[in-house]
Amino acid sequence: MIIKKRISMKKIIALLMLSVSFMFAAMNLQTASKEELMSIKGIGEQKAAAIMKYRKTHKIKSADDLLNVKGIGAGIVQNVKKGVKVSSVKKTAKRKASKVSSKSKTKMKEKANKTKSKMTSKAKNKKEKLSKKAKAKKSSMKNKAKTKKTKATKKAKKATKSKK
Repeated sequence: MIIKKRISMKKIIALLMLSVSFMFAAMNLQTASKEELMSIKGIGEQKAAAIMKYRKTHKIKSADDLLNVKGIGAGIVQNVKKGVKVSSVKKTAKRKASKVSSKSKTKMKEKANKTKSKMTSKAKNKKEKLSKKAKAKKSSMKNKAKTKKTKATKKAKKATKSKK
């Protein structure tokens, strides 16, 4: 009876170890999603995108194949081999930070657009004022030129009359 319990305990322990190994098994780098790749310590959005781009044209058979991907070094390959993951706290902090940064970026863009529209309206007003001034100056120059012409023609007429 004791022997049967030991055998069954060994089976249970073996099953537990097997299930645990599946839980902590290295992921398939050829089919892993971007989020799964980003869960590895040292791999962010850009490196995950680079891996996904690389695997479209190359087959990743082992973690060592990642050394061919630009931006990935031996340290990250070791993390992949060992299964070192980013803690869930860091992941949620990154997600929150990215959400906040995207919100702040949109706010900054909105502000920039508002100031741009203000600037364009100010520029338009300034341009209109300048064009009005230029038109006024041009018309005053024409008037001065006309008066000079009329004065010159009057003098010329007087001079021709006095000669006769």
